[in-house]
Amino acid sequence: MKASISLCALAVLAPVLATPLVKRQDFSKIDYPAGTGENLHEYPPGTGENLHEYPPGTGENLHEYPPGTGENLDEYPPGTGENLPFYPGNGAANPIFKFTSTYQIHATPDQVVNGTTDPVFTGGLPGAEAVYNFGIDTNNELICYLIKLTGFSGEYQSPAKTATHVHEAAKGRNGPPRLAFPNPSGDGDVRLSIGCMRGPFTTGLIVNGADTGAGFKLAQIEANPSGFFADLHSSLAVPGAVRGQFP
Repeated sequence: MKASISLCALAVLAPVLATPLVKRQDFSKIDYPAGTGENLHEYPPGTGENLHEYPPGTGENLHEYPPGTGENLDEYPPGTGENLPFYPGNGAANPIFKFTSTYQIHATPDQVVNGTTDPVFTGGLPGAEAVYNFGIDTNNELICYLIKLTGFSGEYQSPAKTATHVHEAAKGRNGPPRLAFPNPSGDGDVRLSIGCMRGPFTTGLIVNGADTGAGFKLAQIEANPSGFFADLHSSLAVPGAVRGQFP
């Protein structure tokens, strides 16, 4: 009985088993159409993908860029502004500061005067010299500075909180300090003071019960630059080591 059932099952399955199996395609051996690049071991000549170095003139292989491009320059050409401690206040683009005015002041000993009623020229501190670079942003009541001092001797001395100031007074006259900056520092003959200050300002000098910087606005400098001067005081020249009028 069991043998009969097995023979019957084989008889039913025989047509199926006799049908040939469909061969499964091997996609790993397919070649893509010509020009698609999928079968290329190397890309066509001229594309650059197989090049160890790019063609002459493209710049990819240059250790230094051609003269005049600026990449190899220690300083950029005059007028570009990249070498300036502060950018001009004429609307030039600047990612950090936009000054409403800028000033450079050359301070020398021969401009120092003493006294308020009948000021006399003192001669300052012989051999000393300073250059003040200021950038002012009146919109934010901000002043940035780079002060370079050379030939200084003695100690910084002033009744204000520092000995480096901007005073309000015309050329040949004296007036109160309105701004007090950190004194220049450094090794050797060159000393620097670099930074920014934002109002309200104080000088640490009290006159008639008020700080001489109280209520001062940077717009006052822009309104009358020649009515202000920068100076610096030494124990060897207390009235002033150097002085320079705003242009």
